[in-house]
Amino acid sequence: MSQHVMIVGAGPVGMVCALALGRQGISVTVVEREPGPVMDQRAASLHPPTIAMLADLGIADTIISKGLIAPNFQYHDRVAGEIVAEFDLGLMKDEFRYPFVLQYEQYKLTDDVSTRYADEIGFAVRFSTEATDIVQKDDHVLVTLRHGDEVETMRVDYLIGADGGRSTVRKSQDIAFEGFTYDECFVKIATPFDFGAEKTDYAFRNYFSDPTEWCNLFKVRGADGKGLWRAIFPTRLGETEDEALSHAGLQARLQKFFPKEGEYDIAYSNMYAVNQRVAATFRRGRVLLAGDSAHVNNPIGGMGMNGGIHDAVNLCGKLGAVLRGEQSDDVLDLYSRQRRHAATTFVQAQSIQNKRLLEERDPAVRAAHLSQLRATAADPERARAFMRRASLQDSLTDAQSVT
Repeated sequence: MSQHVMIVGAGPVGMVCALALGRQGISVTVVEREPGPVMDQRAASLHPPTIAMLADLGIADTIISKGLIAPNFQYHDRVAGEIVAEFDLGLMKDEFRYPFVLQYEQYKLTDDVSTRYADEIGFAVRFSTEATDIVQKDDHVLVTLRHGDEVETMRVDYLIGADGGRSTVRKSQDIAFEGFTYDECFVKIATPFDFGAEKTDYAFRNYFSDPTEWCNLFKVRGADGKGLWRAIFPTRLGETEDEALSHAGLQARLQKFFPKEGEYDIAYSNMYAVNQRVAATFRRGRVLLAGDSAHVNNPIGGMGMNGGIHDAVNLCGKLGAVLRGEQSDDVLDLYSRQRRHAATTFVQAQSIQNKRLLEERDPAVRAAHLSQLRATAADPERARAFMRRASLQDSLTDAQSVT
């Protein structure tokens, strides 16, 4: 097959696009402005439908061997100090091929695909290379690339922008990125302190409701495989990055969350702005958007990377059919409609609701929500419905109905 696709961005979504196209025998070049696999410490949860998609691409054994299986997840009332609800993904064993969430940091997915599968499948990954200009023609796209002092222009049949929320590709096509930015930022702190050993009733994935300072707490394997716990907190109004990430600031947050003797060891920490935005379209001619370049959301519920991988699989299945002459390129408009629908109706709506419910200040509303969570977890049928939505299975099913 002589057709050539360029992917801008070697994060998890770009690499899954490369994997999905490469498996179909399509010539692919990935360009990434960073000098190597992006060691981003953000997303780390793969939901059951996403694991199944990656299994279909032939990498399930790799990711499961390097990840941490999380069979359940919990909601806590931080004020009362109690577990409100626990959802057991084992209830989904008849519906999900992989009835668990895999805690597998996104940088590991990027690194595994770029170092292990690129040569095996035969696609090229060019690091330290930036797409500086994109010009569409009737039957191709011209992409100007800069690598150090060298500049070249490549002709490709289609270009996929998987280059993040500040996407150069999206901006080059004047595609609006509609939505809003939260007033507060999020602070992430990773520590080797084993919360699970101290609180043996903690799951590997925990959501803490608190009207003054909600929190998420998740376990990952970490770079050395020994395990890290990652906590996410909101910043306080007016709190600066220097204050939030200072030694005293990090220690204060963790000690307030879980008091202990002595200081916490901090593996890493960061602070970042949080947006809820969706591109006006995921396609403009021969340029397509996927992942954060098309939609961004707060991380509560682990929907960003999962939704991006769902974009990649949907897009590359359709693009492969176009390049083989099996379908007209109108099917790429269907990709845009389906995945934009999923982003707005499910990912945006659910992630916004997730945050709102964790931070709810009205005592009556908060109590009603926690009571509803308890009742949902206690009823197997309602629990299964909850987990279908939380895992984005409902979003996949619903998107397929869009024509």
